[in-house]
Amino acid sequence: MNYWKKLTATERIARIQEALRQNVDFSKDASLGYPASKLDGKVFYDDAPFLKDAPVLMTYVANPNHIGCHTTGTSETAFKGTQEIERETLDILAIDIFGSAKKEYDGYIASGGTEANIQALWLYRNYFMKSFGANPSEIAIIASEDTHYSIAKGSNLLLIDWINVPVAFENRKIDTVAFENLLIEAISKGKKYFIVVCNMGTTMFGSVDNPTDYTTILEKHNLDYKLHIDAAYGGFVYPFLSQETTLSFRNPKVSSITVDAHKMLQAPYGTGIFLCRKGLIENVLTKEAEYVEGMDLTLSGSRSGANAVAVWMILATYGPNGWFEKVKVLQMRTDWLCQQLTDLNIPYFREPNMNIVTIKSSYIPEELAHQFDLVPQKHNADNEWYKIVLMEHVEVDHLSLFLEKLKNSMAIHS
Repeated sequence: MNYWKKLTATERIARIQEALRQNVDFSKDASLGYPASKLDGKVFYDDAPFLKDAPVLMTYVANPNHIGCHTTGTSETAFKGTQEIERETLDILAIDIFGSAKKEYDGYIASGGTEANIQALWLYRNYFMKSFGANPSEIAIIASEDTHYSIAKGSNLLLIDWINVPVAFENRKIDTVAFENLLIEAISKGKKYFIVVCNMGTTMFGSVDNPTDYTTILEKHNLDYKLHIDAAYGGFVYPFLSQETTLSFRNPKVSSITVDAHKMLQAPYGTGIFLCRKGLIENVLTKEAEYVEGMDLTLSGSRSGANAVAVWMILATYGPNGWFEKVKVLQMRTDWLCQQLTDLNIPYFREPNMNIVTIKSSYIPEELAHQFDLVPQKHNADNEWYKIVLMEHVEVDHLSLFLEKLKNSMAIHS
């Protein structure tokens, strides 16, 4: 790890205080041109003494605007201190975790995985239009039926079709025969350019796609494509538990990655990450944003610098070894739950090296699902699965209570 270091509480506070000193201070500076200020002091108590020991809250009150993309070109100089914190955070993610070469990526802290996934679709749609003169009707998204609903949103917003690839019911693997048939049908209808979304941990199952299931067939048909990895859920789990993965920038076919910090990393909601290789993000430049210093290359435009500070704080608190230990504990709890379900002869799906267990709904009484807040695959009578997500607050005691009630239910119905 070149950039990811564990820091003491004193070091973390000092680093954020220095970053804020480099920003405009709306409390003291005569900054006349910005349509922004610190948070309203009558409501948010910007002089509260505890703020000096709470770097994220300190940043939240200071209210830095991280509009634009800070990995390329220039940016708003008024917030240069916390922009540097964002760049440090992105270096950890892009280089240390996902294997990019130094200065060979662009990216930003987004509002979540949904925005980051749509950013990728938008970027590649424009890339194909600008580089090949493609018409939107000639571009298609390829993603499995288990993929996140943000892909359906992006398809709708960008007016590009989604090829919805079936997966096997039991193991959630991509049906490659069905995919090739769908691809041939799409080609016959004039599709020429493809945006592939490969999952590193689907939201419902935690399943992980094999990108070669897509790329081998696309290359067989000599088709132009770009490969995006949706690691919104799995990005802070799978790379730490899987010894080898082709779902990173180490794979030259991967062009971009989405990660969510407000899931496994436990950052505040509204915190995602978009990363892509150099030379791509310029395809979504909004030239009309002329009053913005630098280039507005993001879907969201204005965004809070406090989110970047929150991610930096979490990563600097744990360091790489501390984070591995945390994820390893969750893996052991997941292993334990799976063994208990196996002993009870209850069918389930669990992707190795992930911390989601999805159980067939026929084995879970509805009242038990409600009692333990299990999430259904579908909120209707057609639901076939319930999932358990082994987050930090889910302890073995909670799982033991659930299993005890599940056993009792099975005894009553046997």
